[in-house]
Amino acid sequence: MERGEVQGLSHLDEHGRARMVDVGGKEATRRRATARGRLVMQPATLELILAGQAPKGDVLAVARVAGILAAKRTAELIPLCHPLPLTAVTIRFAGRRPEPGSGAPAGLEIEATVETVGPTGVEMEALAAVTVAGLTVYDMCKAVDRGMVLEAVRLTAKSGGRSGDYAREGEKPL
Repeated sequence: MERGEVQGLSHLDEHGRARMVDVGGKEATRRRATARGRLVMQPATLELILAGQAPKGDVLAVARVAGILAAKRTAELIPLCHPLPLTAVTIRFAGRRPEPGSGAPAGLEIEATVETVGPTGVEMEALAAVTVAGLTVYDMCKAVDRGMVLEAVRLTAKSGGRSGDYAREGEKPL
């Protein structure tokens, strides 16, 4: 445990106060993180989005740009995140149509992959990108479906850094 760390929580000092971790001595390495989430909606809403016929225009194009912007500005949103020079941000969407009679909801899967070469990881940037992309879809489609739910936002994989690689079990390719 580093000096000042409380039980492995590096963002807390020895008195339990929030602090920004000093990453100045860490080696800059290639780092990558992927996060996913799902926006559950009515089947008709999903069809409008996928057909590009939502009242406010090309929902996925706007949500993609919003997700990229969120990744780039994560340090402004999450107080103890470091500003990082991102080398790549990719946002992907996949419509999930329910099987007839299954009772399963329709949904839009959202995936963000963020990369950098730096002293700390990009997990928060990937999570922020998914969340803001989902909120953007909600904003653009709320006039036709106020019951949408953004759920299951999670880190699915990361690589690089001292803690090594991580892959969430059971995740299928988008």
